[in-house]
Amino acid sequence: MESTVLKQLDIADVEAGAGTGSWRAGNGPGLAVISPVDGRKLGDIQCADRNDYEQVMVRAETAFLEWRKAPAPKRGDIVRQLGNALREHKKDLGALVSMEVGKIRAEGEGEVQEMIDIADFAVGQSRMLYGLSMHSERPLHRMYEQWHPLGPVGVISAFNFPVAVWSWNAMLCLIAGDTVIWKPSSKAPLSAVAVMKIMWKVLAENGLPEGILNLVIGDRENVGEALLHDPRIPLVSATGSVRMGRHVGEVVSRRLGRTILELGGNNGIVVTPSADLKLAVPGIVFGAVGTAGQRCTSTRRIIVHESIKEDLVDRLVKAYRQVKVGDPLKEDTLMGPLIDPEAVSTMHRALETVKSRGGVIRYGGELLSGGIYDAGTYVTPCICEATPNMAIVKEETFAPILYIIPYADLEEAVAIHNAVPQGLSSAIFTTDLREYEHFLSFMGSDCGIANVNIGTSGAEIGGAFGGEKETGGGRESGSDAWKAYMRRQTCTINWSRELPLAQGIRFDLD
Repeated sequence: MESTVLKQLDIADVEAGAGTGSWRAGNGPGLAVISPVDGRKLGDIQCADRNDYEQVMVRAETAFLEWRKAPAPKRGDIVRQLGNALREHKKDLGALVSMEVGKIRAEGEGEVQEMIDIADFAVGQSRMLYGLSMHSERPLHRMYEQWHPLGPVGVISAFNFPVAVWSWNAMLCLIAGDTVIWKPSSKAPLSAVAVMKIMWKVLAENGLPEGILNLVIGDRENVGEALLHDPRIPLVSATGSVRMGRHVGEVVSRRLGRTILELGGNNGIVVTPSADLKLAVPGIVFGAVGTAGQRCTSTRRIIVHESIKEDLVDRLVKAYRQVKVGDPLKEDTLMGPLIDPEAVSTMHRALETVKSRGGVIRYGGELLSGGIYDAGTYVTPCICEATPNMAIVKEETFAPILYIIPYADLEEAVAIHNAVPQGLSSAIFTTDLREYEHFLSFMGSDCGIANVNIGTSGAEIGGAFGGEKETGGGRESGSDAWKAYMRRQTCTINWSRELPLAQGIRFDLD
């Protein structure tokens, strides 16, 4: 199957790490792409070096000068065609995502569907790049604001969403009139290559210049730092760890550039005594086990009322026993592998820390072996009893570990929930109006996303996605997130025969 999928997507044995369309280059070190599914090599990337990056940057800057001239609805029509091209390749792209990062097949195809959905959203948005009209305080003057294309935008994506997060940025960049330089994760470069080849074909068919959508795969020194320090890139959108985000923010802000940072999540769900557990249990399981706990929105903490804790844990253990861990390309698999053996080691270190602090493992956490499991990347998802003051509970371990924390009253639950550095996604399961209104109020969740009776995963593209605190404060995807990719301009027009000056100042020049 692997060879068929790679052939359908035009993936060669060795792919160049830099590209703008027909121009491709790779003069940097080689990168072997290893599948976490079975440990086999999927292909090789000849990474970009500093000169390759410069070639991409020049093309992106030149293309921007032309692309920005196209009316926004015309840019939207190109995005419509890009979305349709993704529809044609959905199954193969979904399979490649599964092969490269270990997502189950449904999640792999679901990620491609997110790309399609944001393309559809952006098409409509291309006719709604609205500015405000405001009343001037000066007579016979008109004042309004408008939005202009910003420039080449850098997008740094992570392995856990190897294509979708790029699209959340790129499709909005395109309708805004920007060009895009994509630096994908070195753990998932083939999915990026496949997507770009599909995109480049559509752009070429429309006679558009190369450099509108660009790819640079390479190491931090030659590519990553060049992108961050480049004053020709007014905006860098980066998804990844808090440590990475701090560095990105510091470097880009030092040159007074803009950033959109989508960083760590330590997402909690409050389960109250009135909760419908038939809703809560599947929401928790999907949030904690989906993508093997490697989503930024993965559910990591369950803050449950002490009166129903044992009932909930029993139900969760029963549900976890039904989670089939294995080959993500098989239809009945519910959880695939972690991204690499190092991620497994990180998970086991976290569990040892939990036990050393008095925590109790109620289910799972074992390394699986034999057959496909010998890749060293498969584990059973884990449920642990913990206390909120454990340092490890305040960290984001990118693995399927679920902490169970009891509480006595809602104020305590909210305090426990908010007592972590991250602030991405949150949820409460309750049928009590007062409880969920409290959770959604200024006294409740301090996260960028707050849900009622659904889990922490599965954000829709229609809403702005992002979080607070160490999550970075950025917003991508829907709502008015398009504004981040444009520059705002306030305009005042004097259509009178007088020139009233600010603050009543008069200059008599006669």
